[in-house]
Amino acid sequence: MVLTTVADSGESVNCTFGSRYVRSPPPKFNLGEKSIPKDAAYQIIHDELMLDGIPRLNLASFVTTWMEPECDNLIMASLNKNYVDMDEYPVTTELQNRCVNMIARLFHAPIVEDEAAVGVGTVGSSEAIMLAGLAFKRKWQNKRRSQGKPCHNPNIVTGANVQVCWEKFARYFEVELKEVKLSEGFYVMDPMKAVELVDENTICVAAILGSTLTGEFEDVKLLNELLSKKNKETGWDTPIHVDAASGGFIAPFLYPDLEWDFRLPLVKSINVSGHKYGLVYPGVGWVVWRSKEDLPDELVFHINYLGSDQPTFTLNFSKGSSQIIAQYYQFIRLGFEGYKNVMENCKENARVLKEGIEKMGRFEVVSKNVGVPLVAFTLKDSTKHTVFEISENLRRFGWIVPAYTMPPDAQHIAVLRVVIREDFSRSLAERLISDINKVLKEVDALPVRVAVKAAEEEDGERIIKHVKKSDKEIEGEIAAYWKRLVDGKRTGAC
Repeated sequence: MVLTTVADSGESVNCTFGSRYVRSPPPKFNLGEKSIPKDAAYQIIHDELMLDGIPRLNLASFVTTWMEPECDNLIMASLNKNYVDMDEYPVTTELQNRCVNMIARLFHAPIVEDEAAVGVGTVGSSEAIMLAGLAFKRKWQNKRRSQGKPCHNPNIVTGANVQVCWEKFARYFEVELKEVKLSEGFYVMDPMKAVELVDENTICVAAILGSTLTGEFEDVKLLNELLSKKNKETGWDTPIHVDAASGGFIAPFLYPDLEWDFRLPLVKSINVSGHKYGLVYPGVGWVVWRSKEDLPDELVFHINYLGSDQPTFTLNFSKGSSQIIAQYYQFIRLGFEGYKNVMENCKENARVLKEGIEKMGRFEVVSKNVGVPLVAFTLKDSTKHTVFEISENLRRFGWIVPAYTMPPDAQHIAVLRVVIREDFSRSLAERLISDINKVLKEVDALPVRVAVKAAEEEDGERIIKHVKKSDKEIEGEIAAYWKRLVDGKRTGAC
């Protein structure tokens, strides 16, 4: 990332963040000396925003892009409420607590009827994961200190398919991230390999319910069984955290018999994104713990308001109330039946899209039938054109369909992914299928953009040698080329 500042002289100053260095353009956006009319300011910004993509056609995102007008009105009415002001807004705090209890019970937390669940609303699953990770780290440190053992090298075991927020947690809070590598055809964490990586310094194993790459649910039940056996053999008590950012509001409604949550004894905390399949605009997430013993009290700050104790555990201080209110609206508006209907509809539209893509005969679908309603697919033949070209050309029709390479050790596989949200209808699925067919015909007519050649430098002269390579080698080279190209276009942080 490159940061540009304006010196006192008015000249731009080049700043670097990381290893890249780019000359910054001359300053153009200084704060104006005078005010302008409000309608002019509105029109300037409105016109520029027209160049953004259309949110409902952004098939890269899991994040909600549509809510009912009644909920929009509630959001607008509460935009000026700072959630942290609990004295002033006790009802909003109560609504958050109700949401925590609903989610905990949805995930089968072992709490009695009149007992309050342990959890908190967050800005998103990233903050939720940070909080859960801190709780695991502190519990591990406290136990190690009580045993007179060193507590300076904590680690977390995950799959290489984890979202970047896990890498952020590991780097920000100095925890080693031990990743289980993927393999072609198996794009989630292998529980057996994960348990093999567990040692006495492992603060938890993180399982993903709804992989960002393929939407697949990891086998948390098998992980619980294998880890329980290892804990018994070693005397450790390594726990499990479930990152259910995408799948937490899907599994209870589509796969109620699937055991992944607090029904498994080693699952101590779960995070879920309200702004994904919780059906709320960004940003709101949730993290819930199995019991209050799983959240060290020294991490919780206690605030007294209206004569009662209010515990708080967040990384930030101020935040908006509107998304929490919107989450409560969705819970009481839809209920179990409503969420189930929405998720079943998403699953059906994913089926329609998958079948349409398979009928083309050009793609292999790598996503699974059980999981988040999305369709991830790769070209059967990438020797002439790539999924990156298809993604690029689909933008001309308004579609934002991401193309990306898999993590190690499956980085030679490049895929396209379409996320099916509540506002993605069957008619849109059929339109997308039609547009993908058009793009395929167009790229077939284009010159081959992939040169299957090997270049060598010898005695200062460039010698081109034609080399016969396997399809896997070709796909790997193509994926690596496009990955470098995509990385080179990144100018900011997500």
